[in-house]
Amino acid sequence: MSGYREPMNARTCIVTREHGEPDELLRFVAGPEQRVVCDLKRDLPGRGCWVTPERACVEKAAKRKLFARGLKAPVTAPDDLADEVDRLMLADLVSMMSMARKAGQFVAGAGKVDGAVRGGRALAVFHATEAAADGMRKIDQARHARQVETNAQRPIPAFRLASGEEMAKALGDGAFIHCVALAGKAGEGVVKRATRLERYRNGRS
Repeated sequence: MSGYREPMNARTCIVTREHGEPDELLRFVAGPEQRVVCDLKRDLPGRGCWVTPERACVEKAAKRKLFARGLKAPVTAPDDLADEVDRLMLADLVSMMSMARKAGQFVAGAGKVDGAVRGGRALAVFHATEAAADGMRKIDQARHARQVETNAQRPIPAFRLASGEEMAKALGDGAFIHCVALAGKAGEGVVKRATRLERYRNGRS
């Protein structure tokens, strides 16, 4: 028996009823003991349902018991499901940062960040959640200077999603306060995951 195979067009948010591509939505499946599990990489077997990648939508789906309807099974959503999704997304981001670092596309240090921004090699900058305002302001000046120089509509993105200790998991020992994702496939992967996590926490910008 081949098992259940999800149809390609089954990508409608169970909360908003809006359609989207797989990488624009979060997939959930029934895990062990019929517990709702977020399938962040979209590779777990079985029937799945889709949710707009925003914390508020995950919370609504759990509160309204929409997962049972979407999965067509008597599943239970844990009370901390929204927090669990956040942790998964953050771990995925940090993992991608580590891959990008090994590829030379994610580096730390205020001076390196400033140089990458002014030199046009930066895709996005990352500040630790505990970063001081003065340090962020100096890098913001570089971002806005680059925006003016290139006549861009907006400066390159700046994210504040992880602590220095969390980013250190990707970069090695020590705490890292200011980092930058550089041009390249791995750097793009970091920015994609950071954008997704920021939307999850703050809603669509």
